[in-house]
Amino acid sequence: MIRALGLMSGTSLDGIDAAIVETDGEGMVRAGASLSVPYKPEERLLLSTALEAAKTWEPDQPMPEEVAEAERHLTLANAVAVRTLLAQAELKPADISVVGFHGQTVLHQPERRRTVQIGLGDVLARLTGIDVVNDFRSADVAAGGQGAPLVPLYHQALARSAGVQEPIAIINIGGVGNITYVGTDGSLIAFDTGPGNALIDDWAMAHTGEPLDRDGTLALAGEVDMDILERLMNHAFFDARPPKSLDRFSFSPDAVAELSPADGAATLTAFTVETIARGLAHVPGVPSRFIVCGGGRHNPVLMAMLSKRLQGGVLPAEDLGWKGDDVEAEAFAYLAVRALRGLPLSLPATTGVPEPMPGGKLHRAGKEN
Repeated sequence: MIRALGLMSGTSLDGIDAAIVETDGEGMVRAGASLSVPYKPEERLLLSTALEAAKTWEPDQPMPEEVAEAERHLTLANAVAVRTLLAQAELKPADISVVGFHGQTVLHQPERRRTVQIGLGDVLARLTGIDVVNDFRSADVAAGGQGAPLVPLYHQALARSAGVQEPIAIINIGGVGNITYVGTDGSLIAFDTGPGNALIDDWAMAHTGEPLDRDGTLALAGEVDMDILERLMNHAFFDARPPKSLDRFSFSPDAVAELSPADGAATLTAFTVETIARGLAHVPGVPSRFIVCGGGRHNPVLMAMLSKRLQGGVLPAEDLGWKGDDVEAEAFAYLAVRALRGLPLSLPATTGVPEPMPGGKLHRAGKEN
């Protein structure tokens, strides 16, 4: 068992999640301390600016200064998160074998064999005094995989450690939504389903100044526009067979631009739910339960819509004893251990990579403190 610390900054741009796990990088997992550090408004603006700049960034061009500036600030913010979590857990850097540093995705174009997660692994190793693994997706994408989702192997390990025997679907609703199906025979299939919270968050920010539709209040006051929802679902992505993945900006809220704030929120929330339901057509069996992780599970309107659409069996991750806000951060701690051991981070059934693919880049640091 190796003690590792994982760091995750998701496409919702809500903040940094940090979590400690002890694991062998295979079927043994024991979750430890964790924390979430919300982004300050100025940090969110910095990252949003970087995302906009990255849209026109071509491979033969140097990194845009907006992206480089965001990378520096992001790395420092993650170093602070590591130090804060260690202090809360009463641990020293020497007590952690490796940090899994996801960074922030600013560009995801697997069809062009290109994906970029900013974050300076060497700087983070130097600042924390702990070995760091980052750049988890590049090897998969370079080999022809989608580079996402990467959490399914950890989902499988969690299901095993919880003693789950029946087929289940683990639904992560972050900025982008994804599904992991774990079969009774250990079979695994995973893919992105569509927008998660990103469109809802962007809509709420534009109309209320809040970075999310807190408690689904805005959507609850509105009505779903079924004609617009049908048009939104008329997209080739949803019928395409897995493996498949999305960029945060693959979809936009433009389709609901003429609706009231409440009706727009209700329609975008229904859109997220419908993409998840449509995605289940691509799994090989009927899940007995749908376990929801990620920030979306905090939205009671979204969860109620999902439970109705899937006809029950929808449970928050906590019902299995998992910490639903920490699963992705824990996953990158787990994947960092797998990287140290030379084990695959992705599989043909999770990203479409031709063969099980190791990955990640290791940055060494001293352990003096």
